[in-house]
Amino acid sequence: MTIHRRALLALPALGALPAAAEDAFPSRPIRLIVPFATGGPSDIVARLMAPKMSAVLGQPVVVEARPGAGGVTGLDAVAKAAPDGHVIGLGSAGGLVISPGLPQPMPYDTLRDLAPLTRAVLVHEPLVVPAGMPWRSLGELVAAAKAAPGTLNFGSSGPGSMPHLAGESMKLAAGIDLTHVPYKGGAPLALALIAGEVELGFADLPILMPHLRSGALRALAIGGTERDPLLPDVPTMAEAGLPGVMTDNWHGLVAPARTPPAVQAALHRAATAALTDPGVMRLLREQGAVPAAQSQAEFAAFIRAETTRWGEVIRRAGVKAE
Repeated sequence: MTIHRRALLALPALGALPAAAEDAFPSRPIRLIVPFATGGPSDIVARLMAPKMSAVLGQPVVVEARPGAGGVTGLDAVAKAAPDGHVIGLGSAGGLVISPGLPQPMPYDTLRDLAPLTRAVLVHEPLVVPAGMPWRSLGELVAAAKAAPGTLNFGSSGPGSMPHLAGESMKLAAGIDLTHVPYKGGAPLALALIAGEVELGFADLPILMPHLRSGALRALAIGGTERDPLLPDVPTMAEAGLPGVMTDNWHGLVAPARTPPAVQAALHRAATAALTDPGVMRLLREQGAVPAAQSQAEFAAFIRAETTRWGEVIRRAGVKAE
């Protein structure tokens, strides 16, 4: 009886351990995994957010690059990390919704294995052409593509990437035939466009902005709901005649799925504080990223909607992983 009473008396204390662990969060530096190479758009966003998040959480937020497989490698590391909030990731549309929608084996299921914390930023994907191309509008480009089906090449940052699917989405909406030419990243794509290896392409605005400013490339349309302040004279796809083409890229924070709700909430508060800080907002906008924080529920719903939308493009266009 004495042993049983002692065991029973011990149960409340054992049950309190997880709460105590949550109260102590964070107890050490937080690793913020960026699933792309250092210096890219994801890395820039993470490094702009990290200092403010550190100030709110009271522990350093250390940005760690884990590139590979279009963002899948780094996100898989997050999904398999200990669910205590000390490892989080900044995923993009590619790793969170597009790669999981491709006909290929995946090491994680986004909404089963990852906890959405908040969308961080939207990044516009302009449709651009080399300066030497004759087209001055999306309508002129579409007319040229219809006049010579299959002869125009559109470049992307890789098979199954957001720029690839943006091009496929435009093809479906406009009823045109373009040939896809994949490159190994946004920077090689930009150089290929400047060299005239391909006639058109989509890419993240931060990658393209220096070449748009220099005049080496020309933007014909923005695939978002509104014009970008950095390109005020460039119409949206809807304004240019293709209202169904929405090609914004985006980045969002995720944690391992079994991270305690209180810890998730603390991470969400820190991320939101960073994304609404005037200084951080200004620096993000200067990089071509639009701060776009959401609640956890809103971000989860957004991921589900994006999964459906891009899954339909993948299905209709017959996109395959390579």
